[in-house]
Amino acid sequence: MDLEFPSTCKQEDILRMKAMNLDAYRFSISWTRVLPHGKIQDGINDAGVQFYHKLLDLLRKHGLEPYVTIWHWDTPQALEAEYGGFLSRNIVKDFKDYCNFLFSEYGDKVKKWITLNEPMVHVMRGYDEGLHAPGRCSGWVNNKCVAGDSATEPYIVTHNLLLAHAAAYRLYEEEYKDDQKGMVGITIVTFWFLPYNPDVRADRFAVERSLDFNYGWYLDPIHNGRYPRNMVDLVGSRLPTFTNQESLMLKKSYDFIGLNYYTTYYAKNNTDFDPAQLRYTHDSRATTTPNSKEGGLIGEPMGSNWQYNYPQGLRNLLNYTKNMYGDPDIYITENGMGTQEDPKQTLAEARADTMRVNFYSAHLASLHRAINEEEVKVRGFFAWSYADNYEWSDGYSVRFGLNYVNYTDLSRHSKHSACWYSRFCSRDQPKDDNKADHRQLFCRRRSQGAPQRCSIR
Repeated sequence: MDLEFPSTCKQEDILRMKAMNLDAYRFSISWTRVLPHGKIQDGINDAGVQFYHKLLDLLRKHGLEPYVTIWHWDTPQALEAEYGGFLSRNIVKDFKDYCNFLFSEYGDKVKKWITLNEPMVHVMRGYDEGLHAPGRCSGWVNNKCVAGDSATEPYIVTHNLLLAHAAAYRLYEEEYKDDQKGMVGITIVTFWFLPYNPDVRADRFAVERSLDFNYGWYLDPIHNGRYPRNMVDLVGSRLPTFTNQESLMLKKSYDFIGLNYYTTYYAKNNTDFDPAQLRYTHDSRATTTPNSKEGGLIGEPMGSNWQYNYPQGLRNLLNYTKNMYGDPDIYITENGMGTQEDPKQTLAEARADTMRVNFYSAHLASLHRAINEEEVKVRGFFAWSYADNYEWSDGYSVRFGLNYVNYTDLSRHSKHSACWYSRFCSRDQPKDDNKADHRQLFCRRRSQGAPQRCSIR
C-alpha cells in the first residue's frame, strides 16, 4: 500500500523517475520547513519533519537513492533579523545544530549529504549585485540595495559559509560516520574559461584568476585550508583569514565534490580596473564574455541569456579538478539547458526538444572522454532538471525540464529528452530497436565509460 503523501510533492513524479530508469534523486531540505525560526530551541515543525520522512521512504521504496542538499540559499529570516545571517559568525553554530538535527533525524535513510549548493551564486547575486535575497550591495552597484558593501560582504559571507560547511563535515565525521556509513560533500558551480586571445599572456592569466575567484574560492579552502594566492594578493585586507585551527578544520573537509557545469566563457585581462569602485565582480581583474575576438559566439545560445553550448568545457573542468585538487570523487550534481517559454507553442512542439537531446548527448560524450581517457573519478551525473520549474529571477520564462509541466493544471508530459535520457540510463539494450517508439531513436545505450550513477535533480 502506498504511503500517504502531501499533495505539494506528487508521488507521480517519483513513479516517473523510476520509469525513466533513474536510480537517485537530489533534492534540498528547507531549513525553515523543519526549524521555522532557525534554531531547535525555538521550535520544530513536526509536519515538515514528517514530510521529508515520507519523501525519503517513497524514494527508497522505489529504488531511488536520496542525495540531500542541506542549504540552498534559504537562510531563515529569523536569523537574518537576529544577527544578519551569514554575515555573522553566529550562523556557524546554528547551521551546525541544524545539520545535527538532520543527521540524527534522517541519517538512517540518507547516505549522501551535500552541505551547500552553489554558494558562489548566492554570494554574488545576494551581496555583490543585490539581485537575489537578501538584496545587499553597494549603492553605486544597484540603487535598489538599501544596505550592503560589494567590496567586503561577499568575502565575509563566503568565509562563514565555508566555516559552516567544515563544522557540519567534522560533526558528521566524528559523531555519525561510523554508524551511518554516509558521505558528506559540497556542490560548487563554475564556468570553464578560455583565454580571449591565447597568444596574449595576460589573457591566459585572466583565465587562472577567473577560475580562482569562482571555483578556487571554495575548493582551495576545503582542500588546502587556505584561499587561492590570486585572491590573497588582489583582495588584500578585505579577504578574511582563517586561524590555524579553522584551516585544519577546513582542510580535506569533503568526501566528494559536487560540480555544477552549464557553460564556458572567454576571459580577458581587465586593464580598466578602477580602484575607486571595489567589488567582488571586479577583483579578479578579468572580463568574461561569450564573444570571441573574431566576433563569433563561444557556442550556440541557449534559452537563458547567460548560457552557451560548450560541451568540451565540462571535460576541461573535470581534468582541472582532478589535477588541482588531488583526484577527488566527483558527482556532476547539475548539468542541463533552458529553453525560452513560448506561449504560442503547442504541447507537441514543446515536447520535441531536439536541442536538449543534442545538448545532453554532447555533454555526456565529453564526460565519457574524461572518465575513459583521463580517468577522472566521476561517480554520478544529475540532470537539471526533472521537470520545468520556477527558475529564480527568470520565473517561468525558461524551461529546464526533461518533463514538460503545464502551469495551469500542473500535469506532466515527457519531452523527447526524457525518453533519450531514460534510454541512456537503461542497463539493458532493447532486443529490437526497430520496434522502439520513434522518440527513442534519439536514444542510445548507456556506455561502459558512463558514470556509476545516472540520476536527476
